[in-house]
Amino acid sequence: MMEALAQPFAMLPEFLGGHLRLSLGAMGCGLLIALPLGVLAARNRVIAGPALAIAGTFQTIPALALLALMVPLLGGRIGFLPAFAALTLYAILPVLRNTIVGLRGVDPVVREAARGVGMTQVQSLYRVELPLALPTIMAGIRTASVWVIGAATLATPVGAASLGNYIFSGLQTRNWTLVIFGCVASAASALIIDGLLKLMESAAARRRAGRALVSGAGLVIIVALALLPPGAFSGAVATQRTSGTMPVQAGGFGDQPVTIGAKAFTEQYILAGLMEGVLEDAGADVRRRDNLGSTVAFDALISGEIDVYIDYSGTLWATILEREDMPGRHVMQAEITSWMWTRHGVLVLGALGFENAYGIAVRRDAAVEEGLRDIGDLARLPGLSIGADSEFFARAEWTGLRNAYGLNDARARAMDSTFMYAAVRDGEVDAITAYTTDGRISAFDLVILDDPAGILPPYDALVLVSPAAASRPAIAQALAPLLGAISADAMREANGVVDLERRSVGEAVSGLRARLGTPPS
Repeated sequence: MMEALAQPFAMLPEFLGGHLRLSLGAMGCGLLIALPLGVLAARNRVIAGPALAIAGTFQTIPALALLALMVPLLGGRIGFLPAFAALTLYAILPVLRNTIVGLRGVDPVVREAARGVGMTQVQSLYRVELPLALPTIMAGIRTASVWVIGAATLATPVGAASLGNYIFSGLQTRNWTLVIFGCVASAASALIIDGLLKLMESAAARRRAGRALVSGAGLVIIVALALLPPGAFSGAVATQRTSGTMPVQAGGFGDQPVTIGAKAFTEQYILAGLMEGVLEDAGADVRRRDNLGSTVAFDALISGEIDVYIDYSGTLWATILEREDMPGRHVMQAEITSWMWTRHGVLVLGALGFENAYGIAVRRDAAVEEGLRDIGDLARLPGLSIGADSEFFARAEWTGLRNAYGLNDARARAMDSTFMYAAVRDGEVDAITAYTTDGRISAFDLVILDDPAGILPPYDALVLVSPAAASRPAIAQALAPLLGAISADAMREANGVVDLERRSVGEAVSGLRARLGTPPS
């Protein structure tokens, strides 16, 4: 048990510190916006209506969607800034609403009395009205803090370090210790901060200066801890990390680090770890940005937020180039390479040698019983349900499959890729969009149905290098030995180490490197 907790605890200073910096920073900025706006709106109903409507609109947008929208709005920036902007917007409504309600709830007689003793409107506000409204305002601040701390776990897909790194990585690798650890740490953070704010609220209601001092001191300590670097706790750099540095300066990399991006599934963690090891052996200072969405990763690449990541030709063709035709593997790769360079200055370094394609998979016994040979045979099944990651149902491939094979009546069930294979194995869905390099296909006795119409494109794994990194030849030279070197069998075996054997990503990377003949130096 202690060995299973060693890795989460090693990463806690970085992830908890990032989570607190993000949450407290967004709360602070939200207060700077909401409190003055609330004071104005409490006195002016013309301002109150639009202010509450705008703040309420942001609150109705799902947190993950709001976070993702901030990436293109901020020019492809990932990391702290888009997460901070989205969470700040999330923090405004509770504080704004409670400030308005609290100030409007002050008895008009009290205001008149204040003016009767010679106070100006400003003096009445600061000496009488705000103190009376403070318990209500504090209740809004408490609500906002819990919302923001919880929503900050969703900042991981936009590249911000947070406790969500545990949850996203744990879900994809089925490491439930990581998931539980992240949830407990996030809940504990919210409860501690809420408790301190509750103490401050009680102090405001009962006019207890001592309680206010204790709660204020507690919050100051939390802020101070959040601002400390991770090394202040550990004294060393963790060997397994989502972002960090290992200062080695050799091999032509200079002082500039190389940042590797990865999407949120097992294969991407393994491939990112493979590139990380190869680059570090060549003398690079490597950093990681894991759990990125497809479009977020590409936006980060062209903006220079990440230097290199691996994507798949079919994904790039449909999602980035927005192409629906299927010209064939080699033409597709050539056109992607040309388009990337001429449009964005992105270098397609080459293919790794395998493809991880979408394939429609069913249980072998169901295929035999129902006579399922190709995707079109699924149309015969009554109440057909198909499970896939949510990204697939928004892509042109799904539209093409429905139209070509008569699947318009199929019930699309979006789910995390972690749960798809068990869902079809247990009969929760009739078919899934499996990844062809996933070892669970054979382990769960699934079969891939034929695609005679050729709707599903090839998904060759391609190494993409950012415009800035393309001018650094040491990066390409270090990664070049990986091109064409990884077979589908090798990738399937590496994925199985994590998904089936429940071993760590690091072990999968070591095994893959040994198979490629490039063991760690």
